[in-house]
Amino acid sequence: MGDFDGTLRRGERVPDGLPYVPVTASTVTWGRLPCRADAPVLQVASGTTVVVDTLSHEGLLPDQGSDPVGFFGGHGVEADAVLAEAAELASSGARDPRADGPHVVTGPIAVEGARPGDLLAVDIVELTPRVPYGVISNRHGRGALPGEMPAGPDNVSVFARIGPDADGTWRGWLPAREGGPNAAGFPLAPFLGITGVATATDQRAHSVPPGPHGGNIDVKELVAGTRVYLPVQVEGALFYAGDPHFAQGDGEVALTALEASLRATLRLTVVPEREAVRAFGALAGPLGESADYLIPTGMDEDLDEAMRACVRQAVSILAARYGMDAHLAYAYLSAATDFRISQVVDIVQGVHAMIRTSDFEAIPHDRA
Repeated sequence: MGDFDGTLRRGERVPDGLPYVPVTASTVTWGRLPCRADAPVLQVASGTTVVVDTLSHEGLLPDQGSDPVGFFGGHGVEADAVLAEAAELASSGARDPRADGPHVVTGPIAVEGARPGDLLAVDIVELTPRVPYGVISNRHGRGALPGEMPAGPDNVSVFARIGPDADGTWRGWLPAREGGPNAAGFPLAPFLGITGVATATDQRAHSVPPGPHGGNIDVKELVAGTRVYLPVQVEGALFYAGDPHFAQGDGEVALTALEASLRATLRLTVVPEREAVRAFGALAGPLGESADYLIPTGMDEDLDEAMRACVRQAVSILAARYGMDAHLAYAYLSAATDFRISQVVDIVQGVHAMIRTSDFEAIPHDRA
């Protein structure tokens, strides 16, 4: 996580020499994902590192008054600690609440040379909080317990302060009772809920359900220092980012996790189709990679089908990368790999696997 020292406003402390995409009316879509008909807000060569501001939708929505200064002010946040672009967007009328999703999406960015069949590798270099607070929301008809939670007639938006514990470690804080003292402090692990490439359609897709293009995948493992591979759908890839989180549990059961704005430093690199297939097989959707794990994904409106899709993708990756027969890859996954529920709240539900790469480096050289 990047250094945290208060509110990081638009245009402040941008590293010299790096292309920068702020949040403005001309650089974001609200509730929809870029498609092939969209013009890029920036074009870069493969391998370029870019700085992208993202804006959380929490505090902007109608059930929160469409007034972020007023909403956050009600929780003791000074007006100058509310990002200016939050107020600008909330009053812009840029979203149809009846038809569009909630997410603010920055982009798209065209990457030279990207073609359908290639992968776009997105290295998540750094993620820096832009505000010292966030929101966790539960809305009627959503979440893991629709009809049970929220228990009352109104949607619930829980405000969470961000601050250090006794050891100086920054955490999210929640009380046990409304208005009471802090009772739970949980670690921060910022990530982008939305990373994706444009869909091969002439109409923008809704921002909530993820898919082969990525989008709202909500895989909490994709923190700074990791990489996500996205199957390119259109010329130039047209990359975008949004739905910033400070923290999330697998499942994201309430509907949102700790949502708050981030600045992302990202490196965008094209992986040509032939190289991509040799490394991973034919990817049906996003693939994460960390220093220790390969993280394939599976998605479907049916969680059982999402699990099956993730297992199939994992078998395919093990065959391509390590030459494993399918039945042996299947056995390995059963013995050694955790399959985790990414989220159950985005219409299309997600599962991701944690394939430990060190398991394939443990064979003594004289026995290989």
